Amino acid sequence: MKVIAFTGMPGSGKTEAVNVAKEMGIKVISMGDEVREEVKRRGLEINDENLGRIADEMRKKYGKDIWAKKCLEKIKGEEKIIVIDGIRNIEEVEAFKSKIKNFILVAIHASPSTRYHRMMKRRREDDSINIEDLKRREKRELSWGLGDVIAMADIVVTNEGSMEEFKEKIREILS
Repeated sequence: MKVIAFTGMPGSGKTEAVNVAKEMGIKVISMGDEVREEVKRRGLEINDENLGRIADEMRKKYGKDIWAKKCLEKIKGEEKIIVIDGIRNIEEVEAFKSKIKNFILVAIHASPSTRYHRMMKRRREDDSINIEDLKRREKRELSWGLGDVIAMADIVVTNEGSMEEFKEKIREILS
């Protein structure tokens, strides 16, 4: 079994990369979905503030690799390839590497201006709607160790061109 994990700053293109995997019939496990489930379980509104607070709280209480451990519970070993979406810290990478022999970390990079524009345009329920909120979200995710994860990626994909160019790069990696 091979596990390919996507990481990157908010708005870099992780969701689009995951969509390519889904189109190819590859199983996807989302770390963000694990956080969203916990927020829902607590009866809270799904928004950036609650998601960030709960993700941070759980990391402090159960360890920085809590979300990776929750995702690992969903891996049965029956699939040839699995995609993990949303790695944020080194401890998560180490948790996966300790259990998955063939683990590949892919960082998706886009400039801050490109990412801000995308996030303002997409209007996902957990997205901020102004630049200052976006910068606060980035700062929070970087405090979790996201920059270190991006720096240690096995593969870096730049996402500054057309959507089709990006999707083709992701297809090549997943093939």
